[in-house]
Amino acid sequence: MARSITVIPARANRTDMAQNAEPRKKRMAAYCRVSTDQLEQLSSYEAQVQYYTTYICNHPDYKFAGIYADEGITGTSTKKREQFNRMINDCKAGKIDVIITKSISRFARNTLDCLNYVRMLKELGIEVIFEKENIRTLDSKGEVLLSILSSLAQEESFSISKNSTWGIRRRFEQGKVIVNHTKFMGYDKDENGNLVINEKQAKVVRKIFTDYLGGKGPNGIAQELEKDGALNWNGKSKWYEGSIRKMLRNEKYKGEALLQKTYTVDFLSKKRVINKGEIPQYYVEESHPAIIDKDIWEAVQFEMKRRKIFAKKHGLHKYDYATDNNPFAGKVICGCCSSTFGRKVWNSTDERLKRTIWQCNGKYKVKGKIGCRNRHIDGGGLYEAFVYSFNTILENKDYFMNKWEKQIKSEDILERVTAKRFIDIFRGVNPIQRFDAGLYFKLVEKIIVYEDGISVELLDGSEIKCA
Repeated sequence: MARSITVIPARANRTDMAQNAEPRKKRMAAYCRVSTDQLEQLSSYEAQVQYYTTYICNHPDYKFAGIYADEGITGTSTKKREQFNRMINDCKAGKIDVIITKSISRFARNTLDCLNYVRMLKELGIEVIFEKENIRTLDSKGEVLLSILSSLAQEESFSISKNSTWGIRRRFEQGKVIVNHTKFMGYDKDENGNLVINEKQAKVVRKIFTDYLGGKGPNGIAQELEKDGALNWNGKSKWYEGSIRKMLRNEKYKGEALLQKTYTVDFLSKKRVINKGEIPQYYVEESHPAIIDKDIWEAVQFEMKRRKIFAKKHGLHKYDYATDNNPFAGKVICGCCSSTFGRKVWNSTDERLKRTIWQCNGKYKVKGKIGCRNRHIDGGGLYEAFVYSFNTILENKDYFMNKWEKQIKSEDILERVTAKRFIDIFRGVNPIQRFDAGLYFKLVEKIIVYEDGISVELLDGSEIKCA
């Protein structure tokens, strides 16, 4: 059977319309990037912006679609390049037909990123023009050339990163401290780039160290700073427990600096890891003015270790449970099994019989079985025990003062600092009639409950037995 073929002629008027219609100008945008740490460049950031604005506006085939410019941002990754990412979003939204840029190294120094973005733009029908390399990505040879040149650009970036790292490490070897002072509470930089004390912030730093040695925990310190409206390095009154801990461990507050605590393992991702001996570290003494006395700083480090040991010994997740509203949390210890006591409320329909008691957490560790047989104690008895202990020390003030004077000469820094603090507290103080939470935190390490009495142990090692 013979096939029947019908020819449908082209419409003459459609061809005529296409020939007579004015060609649509392509919307061209330019992408510029200049690393501000490289002072000597053939063209500056401003020059690129001006050049591309003039070029596009005066070109007969293109319509100006904007300049997208990142200044002083790394070229190895597109994550932090806001203008670049905005340009890509505008491309997806159909606002751009052509992108022009100076070179591959301005567009991206990461081969994978460069090729992925070029291919994605190609699928959208958007051409990228690299002036220096004379590459147009919609040409058939464009991607082959782009792949080769992108690899060379990435290798150049690696070389720059390597040279930069070498320079930083040479400065470390010379003891030159490099600190981002904008995120470093307590310090500013002078016109020569040297660290100088910001006295307003330094007062807050000193308070943090003093309060910690005074028995408060990082969480309690953070809450108190927020309550007082104390400002952080960023000008906000929001404080975090983790930030307080980092500050307490930072050796720079005593005027010394450990350099190269972290290092970059991948120049593309900029991933940094803690230096655990993979590369050299440098410890610089008296590198800048100190905010915290060295003995105080060292005492804080020993106090941290003491609290950690205390928590481990008594089965606590952390040492700093106590608050002004619940000062005995984690500090009342069973004299029989060394477990902590927990606060319990004995309820009753008769309000007069309702009371708070403290009971060994090991008593009913296994449900239905009595474990530790130590007695419970009324909450009021703990408050009374501290008042009694404080006044007992005052009654025997000469004995304790002599003891602390000897401890001041101790080789143990924590013992030395604690003795000085105790002398200051008890010099000229009067007996107390009621519980004082501030004094309690400054003086008491723990309260031990025995079957026949209570013992209050102080941070200086003294022990006061109460009936």
